[in-house]
Parts: sequence; structure tokens; C-alpha cells
Amino acid sequence: MDPADALALLLSPQGRVNPYPTYERLRGYGPVVQAGPAFHLVTGYAEADAILRDARFGVMDDDLRDQFLPGWRESPAVASISRSMLRTNPPDHSRMRRLAAGAFTPRRIAAMRDVVEAQADELVDGMVARTRAGEPVDFMAEFAYPLPVAVICALLGVPAADRPLFRRWATDLTGVLEPEISPDELALADRGAMELRDYFTDLVAARRRAPADDLTTALVQAHDGDGDRLSGDELLANLVVLLVAGFETTTNLLGNGLVVLLDHPAEAATLRERPEFAPGYVEELLRYDSPVQLTSRMSTAPTRYGGVDLPAGSWLIVLLGAANRDPGRYPEPGRFDPWRPAVHPLSFGAGPHYCLGAGLARLEAQVAFPLLLRRLPGPALAGPGERRVRLTLRGYATLPVTVGDEASPVTDRGTPAGATGSTP
Repeated sequence: MDPADALALLLSPQGRVNPYPTYERLRGYGPVVQAGPAFHLVTGYAEADAILRDARFGVMDDDLRDQFLPGWRESPAVASISRSMLRTNPPDHSRMRRLAAGAFTPRRIAAMRDVVEAQADELVDGMVARTRAGEPVDFMAEFAYPLPVAVICALLGVPAADRPLFRRWATDLTGVLEPEISPDELALADRGAMELRDYFTDLVAARRRAPADDLTTALVQAHDGDGDRLSGDELLANLVVLLVAGFETTTNLLGNGLVVLLDHPAEAATLRERPEFAPGYVEELLRYDSPVQLTSRMSTAPTRYGGVDLPAGSWLIVLLGAANRDPGRYPEPGRFDPWRPAVHPLSFGAGPHYCLGAGLARLEAQVAFPLLLRRLPGPALAGPGERRVRLTLRGYATLPVTVGDEASPVTDRGTPAGATGSTP
């Protein structure tokens, strides 16, 4: 199988659902693999990390979109994503990112722990109440989606009653992040983009009438105070991206991670007893089954990586999921090992486009997994679950689980009734 055949397999439904065997086939050709004219795939950890940090590589800008995606301006989904910080280069990217960065400082994220814990506990209460008769619940619908969407909506100032709207809209819109998209999928993405844009147009108007202490108000004021800091299109596009990116990645991390933990009961038991180990577990979960599998870059100058010459204008698909399992960086990469030293997954990227909400996603997962294991002493998969047929954003559409014996009553936010000692 040559690299072009491996790429075709990777983009097939089978390859998207389980890309890891194909990554290993591609790795056999080297850390940087040419798969077409001026088109390369990056599987090596060191190469992926360096390329994402190299100023000679950028995301596809308007001129390149005109070349590769004629008519992209006619697509509300592509046009919306393209006006956001996700798909812009410096100096526009730096300008937009600075405006939103204040909401994601380590201090502000740490201050949200109580909110995340309370929301997670409430969701577990709901799962227990619905499964007292032993019937399974869909973990994605009952926990993995509502937890991160509640947190990012609180940051943005989105009313709680509106949160259920976003899952379908975001699922449809994120189709444009895939390497390939069918006309039908693009039509769904365009519909999702228009619905999200309409929603945030109304929210922006509401914040102009009644400012609040939230990120939406801050971005509205940045636009209204000086239009050169944030245009109207940029305002709406970044609100959409902040919402979607704020829960899509975490939702997938929670679903993927729960399956891994249930497949490794000894490691899960340790985390149940020692929740202070959660940060190391979350880093290994991110490495082992990344919720984001790829990103792309274009070279603006001739470079050389992995022994391969990359002319200016080369298009690179950086396979984050493959890089996270590079045996040159992580021995026995196909083994889940929460005690693995020096784990630095590329799941949130690196360099200027490093995920703005990475710290928040980590906090939510560090809270959620020990809490789930403690409150649900016998969780188990009630079926294989349904994987989304996506490559860029890897996760489950549905994940049926049973919760086991009735959860331990909670006397405070950290210690089950009857437990001895203190929770670290």
C-alpha cells in the first residue's frame, strides 16, 4: 500500500472510525510522507511539534482558499470559520486571540473548579435517577455533552435554557473541519452555521442593551469601542468558534476517556481511590485517543522536515493522533499507561494556534473522571457505542452505559458518606 492508498483508506468510513492502523502504515514511510504533488502527511511527534511552532507555516488564508476552494465565500460554514481566529494568520490571528484570552487565564480557569464540580455532580445525580431500574443511559447525551456546554455557555453568557440547541448545530458545522466533505454534509454545515450566526446576532443585540459580566459582552465592547480591533463578521465568527470549540473537544475527551478507563479496570480503580492522580491520567488519555486527530498547515517558504524537502506552498496534514503514538517519542505507544513520564500530547496543537481553552478542557476532565468513578462504583458499557464517522474530531455519537450499584450518597463535594480520611 503506497501513501496515496493509505490516505484513501484513512478518509474512508472504516479509516475514520479507527485511524490508528493506517497511521502505522503511513509511519513506515517516514515521519513526513508525500501523498501527492505538494501534499504531505506528518506522523512524527518531533516534526509535528516543530511544524506547528514554525512561523514559516500558517493556516490557509483567503488567497489560498480562492485557489483550492473556489466559491468558498458562498458557503456560510466555510466563510464563518474563515473569519475566526481558527483560520487566520498573524497579525489578525494575534489581534483576535488577545481579545478572548483574558477569559482563559490559569487563574480564571482554576476559579471555575467549584462550578465544574457542582455541574458534574448534578449530572451524575440525573444519570443515577434514570438508571435505578438497570436501564442504560447515553453517556454522551447525559454527561459528556451537557457538562462542557454548560461551562462554556456560562463563560459566554448563554442562558441555560438555550444550551440544548447547540449540539446539532455544532455537529453539523464542524463537518467543514474534515479533510473531505460531501455536498450533503456541506449543506448541513451551512445550515448549522446560519443557525449559530442568527443565535449570536440576537445575543449580541441583547448584550448591547444590557451588558453583563461575560465574554460575549467583552467582545461586543471591543467591537463597538473600536471597529479596527474586531469587525462585525469577526465578532460573530469568533463567538461561534469559542462556543463550538469550547465543548466539542471536551465532549469527545470525556467519551473517549471513559471507554479507555472501563477497558482498564485496574487503572480506573487507582484513580477512583487517588483522584489527585487525575492530571497525569488526563494527559495520557489525550495522548492515547486524541479528541482532535489532525490539523493542517501551508508552508510560506522552502523548508525541510523529516528528510523531505517542502517547497513554498506545500500543504501539510499534521496527524496529531499519529504523532501522539510515535514510538520514537513514547515507547509502546499503543499501551495506556497513566504513569508514563513526560507526557506532552499534541491534542491541543502547539505554537500560535495552541487551543485557547486547553486548560479549561483539562480541568473539566480532571474533575469528571474521578467523580464518575467514585459516584458510579460499577459503571460498564452497555454496548459498543456509535463512533462518529469523523476524522478531525474523534468521538462518539452515542455511548450506552449502566451505572452499576446505586451511587454512594455524598455528604460534601469531595467525600462519599462513610469514607475515612480526607480526599486529596
